[in-house]
Amino acid sequence: MHILIVKMSSLGDVIQTTPVIQDLLRNNPEAKIDWVVEENFASLLGGLQGVQRVIPIAQRRWRRSWLSVVTRAEYQQFKAVLREQAYDVVIDVQGLIKSAWVARLARLSDTGLRYSFGNQSEACSYEWPVRFMVDRALPMPWRIHAIDRYRLLCGLAMNYDYAQYAPQVLWEWNAGVSECMTAAQSGVWLVHGTTRADNEWPEHQWIAIAKRLIAQGERVVLPQAGNLEQARVARIAAHLSEHSEAVCVLPEMPLDQLAQCMSLARGVIGVDTGLSHLAVALNLPHLQIFSQARAFRAGPQGGAHQVSIGGVNPGDAQPDLNQVWQAWQQIMQYPSTAPLN
Repeated sequence: MHILIVKMSSLGDVIQTTPVIQDLLRNNPEAKIDWVVEENFASLLGGLQGVQRVIPIAQRRWRRSWLSVVTRAEYQQFKAVLREQAYDVVIDVQGLIKSAWVARLARLSDTGLRYSFGNQSEACSYEWPVRFMVDRALPMPWRIHAIDRYRLLCGLAMNYDYAQYAPQVLWEWNAGVSECMTAAQSGVWLVHGTTRADNEWPEHQWIAIAKRLIAQGERVVLPQAGNLEQARVARIAAHLSEHSEAVCVLPEMPLDQLAQCMSLARGVIGVDTGLSHLAVALNLPHLQIFSQARAFRAGPQGGAHQVSIGGVNPGDAQPDLNQVWQAWQQIMQYPSTAPLN
């Protein structure tokens, strides 16, 4: 059986979809699974066990120049690669017109079907025309965690009960050790970067939590990507200059290398962003800081070593330094005992 997953973006949503792979393989051990994803995230899925073929798409880049010769040529090449395989099942796990359109481009086997969401769920993106663009639009509860929503969709499409399985993500790293591995391992990662300003935690709080971690004997790891995060990391590191031996500023790097580095972390403190969801998928001790009422939809589900703070009710105050610190101390009493990576 050949199965195609269409989940192109964003990074956090792509990562939260990854447990469906092991669900599908438990139900169909011989299944061959391909995945269409935005080109910037393709290297990460290349390290995911159970995915046979990662098919990059460049919708984000193409939409800036749809009429250019280069874009049209790349689009035609993408379609040719996508249609090399006939699929028995195509599952649009994004629920947007742009993803349903990609699902429609895929070639089906004689008995193949396309599936997607039949309705919106709270705080989850959805566009209603999708229900008319697939063969089976499947009903979803109004309030449901994003991971459960993706797992439920695939379970309904393939006729199995996803809840009988604990969510599992398995990784397969490339041979060799990246330059950052030694410096980044066993440190506490501070995942400060987010594309949404309303998800940010104040910079002075990151500096304060870093100082507390260093005083406790921890090594602090600061990832960064792009000019804004680079500037923020430089300011944070400057405030920690007297403890420079305990601070590791990571260079910008491909996602697969970053994930491999993070897999060796002692733990992660982060805001509601893609790298925080990666920490969950790597089964690391993790505290996720919410500034909006989204914890029910996106917070960790991994047990006592993975906890969210804030984001319960609309209008709640953002967690302060002491609340975050106390929650982190609690988490570190319950380290992960069954790593999924």
